Amino acid sequence: MESRVAVIGIIVENPDSVQALNDILHEYGSYIVGRMGIPYREKGIHIISIAIDAPQDVISTLSGRIGRLQGISAKTAYSNVITPA
Repeated sequence: MESRVAVIGIIVENPDSVQALNDILHEYGSYIVGRMGIPYREKGIHIISIAIDAPQDVISTLSGRIGRLQGISAKTAYSNVITPA
């Protein structure tokens, strides 16, 4: 299976969903290359970006699970970097 590099952009508007988000990210920790979180206090939100290197179906599943959390949205941008697993 091929592995792709992608970035998942996450906006957290509901702080009550943060624990569930962290639990999901922990499950996929072996694929995560890096994570950056920025609190935007003036707007009452948090912005998180996740760099990931995983098979496309894993990336899609992760992004979908995150996007189903209440008060959290996620979008994925894929690179053209594809490597054999």
